[in-house]
Amino acid sequence: MTVKNLIDEFSLEVICHGELAEEKQVTGGYCGDLLSWVMSRAKEGDCWLTVMGNVNSVGVAVLADVACILLTENSAFDDDALRRAEQNNVIVLRSDKNAFELAGKLADLL
Repeated sequence: MTVKNLIDEFSLEVICHGELAEEKQVTGGYCGDLLSWVMSRAKEGDCWLTVMGNVNSVGVAVLADVACILLTENSAFDDDALRRAEQNNVIVLRSDKNAFELAGKLADLL
């Protein structure tokens, strides 16, 4: 599934589009808010579900090479994080749903 398919299927708000969103593949998912934990466990191609919308989350997304960050429960994404996401082509999405709901649906689709 591509990030574009994910956006359409989940009716997600796009905070930062990044490059290649139409083609970038989502191959799994990871839920977590403890950044050091996510950095060591998320896999390349994961859709990372989190409430962390700061500049450090963008750094973790780059290091883990996740397909996208999916902010749950309408979490805020600060301006510094947005600038860093744009600089690093990190796709950032948002939903009003919680991680449990989103992860279940993602697991069904994958």
